[in-house]
Amino acid sequence: PDLKGLVLDLRNNPGGLLGQAVSVADTFIEDGTIVYIQGKDSANRKDFYASKNASEVKVPVVVLINAGSASASEIVAGALQDHKRALIMGERSFGKGSVQTIIPMTDGSGIKLTTALYYTPNGRSIQAKGIEPDLRIPFLAPTADEDKAMRKRFTVREKDLSRHLENGSEPQKVKDKDAELSKERLEQDNQLRMALELVKTLPKLKEIN
Repeated sequence: PDLKGLVLDLRNNPGGLLGQAVSVADTFIEDGTIVYIQGKDSANRKDFYASKNASEVKVPVVVLINAGSASASEIVAGALQDHKRALIMGERSFGKGSVQTIIPMTDGSGIKLTTALYYTPNGRSIQAKGIEPDLRIPFLAPTADEDKAMRKRFTVREKDLSRHLENGSEPQKVKDKDAELSKERLEQDNQLRMALELVKTLPKLKEIN
């Protein structure tokens, strides 16, 4: 089936390489700045731009973030938020938006200095502030009683899960463990459940607006 929407879960993602963050954001953004780096001298600025040829995903997107989302994951979330390409949901991110440069010493050691900061396309510094979600939804771990009630109330059908087995004439003999794990995760994760509901609703909201 065709892709109808996407939930990008960046919770507890500590980041990675800048180039990879730009590449991920570029998958959703057609043009414009993804992120830029700037030091104390405003003239010393380097922009990273989206490439229209790299933009592949056109469907509605919801991005999940929390206090464990840092660095590269914040770059992705900030870019998608500024370009209004995704709804950012969850809790405020970590706030790791500094660029470190290692200066080698003669004895083989090095000194790490903060030389610049990362900025979102709209000029917001990520450092120490993080990315504020469009929709703040704290993670709520269910109690034993809530978990039991939720399992009765919240229904996920086999056809709703990724990699589900198609219907066939022969009885299903192999239990889909991945599907069971996906269902259990949804039952335990209020943020993910809401993100899935939102990504289904976004196209209808755009029609109203």
